[in-house]
Amino acid sequence: MKKVLKEQITQMQQLSGDVYKMTIRSEYVAANAVPGQFVNIKCGDIDVLLRRPISICDVDRKNNTFDIVFQVKGSGTGRLSCMCSGEVDMMAPLGRGFTLDPKHKNIFVVGGGIGTFPLLYLLNSSGAGEKTALLGFRTKAAVVLEDRFRAAARHVEITTDDGTYGRQAFVTELLEQRLLEQKPDIVYTCGPAIMMRRVAAIAEKHGIPCQVSMEQRMGCGIGACLVCACKTKKGEDGQGFSHVCKDGPVFWSTEVCWD
Repeated sequence: MKKVLKEQITQMQQLSGDVYKMTIRSEYVAANAVPGQFVNIKCGDIDVLLRRPISICDVDRKNNTFDIVFQVKGSGTGRLSCMCSGEVDMMAPLGRGFTLDPKHKNIFVVGGGIGTFPLLYLLNSSGAGEKTALLGFRTKAAVVLEDRFRAAARHVEITTDDGTYGRQAFVTELLEQRLLEQKPDIVYTCGPAIMMRRVAAIAEKHGIPCQVSMEQRMGCGIGACLVCACKTKKGEDGQGFSHVCKDGPVFWSTEVCWD
């Protein structure tokens, strides 16, 4: 159940040039958030009116904290990156998360850029014995949280667009190759829409269920403002719209209209 919360920031860390990790102490979020959910966080009082939706990256239930990782893209996230201590106002936890099924013993996660972040909590929450993380970034400077992904998954492979780190390839190319070697029970993905569309097509070709975490511009975060409408296969004619904030952000890939 979502709540409006005012919680304490315990740490702010700059992971790369424009990517930051904020750790927040919240007993409620730590106890209730599931992988794939997000927070809608207040970045200012006057000049930044709308909250910013940010995925939950990981949860530490022992210490009642959780991490969000975000990229500075404008005034809101710019202000957020300067909040090194004090109180933060947010709505959390929000949205529909990933499906974790005990029957899934072998899972793949496929992340692209800042879309990799919510997949860390998924890996740490899954009881699967075999976990593979395929992560794609633009360049070496954009690679973050590699050590935490390596601790969470048995197999981690990284691609970069320019070949400055890992393998020079699109992460979807790597997925196609790995699926020729082993077939996981499920594929989870988050990242650019064009990447997820390709991941979904590859998974469908191999007969593997796939869940995608959609990223849309949001307003209210609770399904009232209709800003985050996403075309899905709902309704009598097989076409309709869902709200990413309320019906998602996680959908089965077969639910999404990719056209």
